Amino acid sequence: MPTRSPVPLHWTRLWQRRFNQSAALARVVSTIANVPVHDHILVRVRATPPQVGLARAERARNVEGAFAVARAARSEMKGKKLLVIDDVLTSGATVDACAKALRRAGAARVDVLVLTRVVETV
Repeated sequence: MPTRSPVPLHWTRLWQRRFNQSAALARVVSTIANVPVHDHILVRVRATPPQVGLARAERARNVEGAFAVARAARSEMKGKKLLVIDDVLTSGATVDACAKALRRAGAARVDVLVLTRVVETV
């Protein structure tokens, strides 16, 4: 069973919003699956501008290096299977940046669960 972790907000955005929608979703999934959420694993180390209106490549640059595995959780990552939970998937840049941070810390596998997928219309 993979460890579940929501996509974190930077503390300044969390303070502005007063909640993390990905963490709220993760708690619901956790309750339904009867599996704990580990919201201490990923941290957002850099505040990023909102992704709205950015092209795919701009979104990737925007979140590059924005996530890291918390120092206290690094020893737990070796060989772990993780499930990153987010509310919306648009380009995949955010979850990709999270997965890269987890893989660098030694995670064996990173899967993603999202509530909503934005589909481009042509």
